[in-house]
Amino acid sequence: MVEITDSLACLFTGKVEERDGDHVVAIPQSEIEHATVVPNETYRVALIQRDDDDADADAESSTGASPDRRVVGNGAGDSAARSSADAAAGPPVSEGDVRDVTIETLGDKGDGIAKIERGYVVIVPDSKPGDEPTVKITSVRENVSFADVIDE
Repeated sequence: MVEITDSLACLFTGKVEERDGDHVVAIPQSEIEHATVVPNETYRVALIQRDDDDADADAESSTGASPDRRVVGNGAGDSAARSSADAAAGPPVSEGDVRDVTIETLGDKGDGIAKIERGYVVIVPDSKPGDEPTVKITSVRENVSFADVIDE
């Protein structure tokens, strides 16, 4: 079992490709859109070999990349150490969950953005960076959820 650091920023499945003599792993656009990964910043990356039986199960739910490798970016986050199998289980929240979050930044439309386990994004309207509200998750998607403030 692999332990994953508390500072995990994102987790996705990707394929190592050769481009012009270099070997690269493409970052999914959703990680850029949600500011989990910022272009021109430096990240620590870990490549974790996939088990063949895990690869088949995760291929359908991946970001569209090959299930050959999992790439882990190391940045800010509040996730607890967990195994790679736990991390691939899907969103870390469900509708109706109540969570304490810290608003880290604002999105394009002015909503607050918090990150929880594995860099998963929670969008919180009517909040600003530095707020630490208690929120109730109202909608869950694969890479992002939406929440309403229930206590400041």
